[in-house]
Amino acid sequence: MPKSRIRKKPVYTPPPSQSKKRKVSAPWLVPTMLASLILGLAWIAVYYITNGASFLAPLGGWNLVCGFALIVVGVVLATNWR
Repeated sequence: MPKSRIRKKPVYTPPPSQSKKRKVSAPWLVPTMLASLILGLAWIAVYYITNGASFLAPLGGWNLVCGFALIVVGVVLATNWR
């Protein structure tokens, strides 16, 4: 029976593990996220409830864009929450 070849490389040893600090969100992130989501929802609700006859009237259809933009900002901030 033939002999197997001897290994030329040393056995793999993994590098020492570094303690990874858990990343924490900035303290302003959650209040800003919640405020943005609630304000966007309230903006759209006020626009619909008042039929556009409130202080939001000059913006016309752009009220929906503003409300949804605030909601999108809130969702984007929510993706960064740890």
